[in-house]
Amino acid sequence: MPTTNDIVLRPRFKKELNEHNEVVLKAFEDSKKEQSEFIVTRLDNHVFIKFPKKEQQFWTPQLHLEIDEIDDKTSMLHGLFGPNPTVWTMFMFFHFIVACLFIAFGAWAYSNWKLENDFALQISIMILMIIIWVALYFAGSIGKASSKGEMHRLNDFMNQIIAKEKS
Repeated sequence: MPTTNDIVLRPRFKKELNEHNEVVLKAFEDSKKEQSEFIVTRLDNHVFIKFPKKEQQFWTPQLHLEIDEIDDKTSMLHGLFGPNPTVWTMFMFFHFIVACLFIAFGAWAYSNWKLENDFALQISIMILMIIIWVALYFAGSIGKASSKGEMHRLNDFMNQIIAKEKS
């Protein structure tokens, strides 16, 4: 599960499989009946692997797989680890609000500077927005770090299903 960049908050990967995509998708579909450690959901060529509700916390990751057909004997698996989509949307919304406030106070500071009025308050709030943005980034990094073990469990489960299909 190596990523090319340690800054990534939602690690992605891809893997070429020596099976037709429907065979692999069927293996994930069948895994629902064979185990109870994960919730496996399939929608077209997408597979979502999650932890049961009772095991989920705020930053609990889930694994989204997209398995596309290349030809009759191979397929491409695209994977994405991330928190619950609701959590991710809220997290990105906070980033958006901070960026908008930074731009708005920057415009206000520029206007006051051009009008030769005091603009210390606006600059202070812009600095506060930078601090909040950095805090949001580190909160995301801490969330990712705290869920690495769970990400490895999801990855191991995925590899187990794929390996089972090969044999």
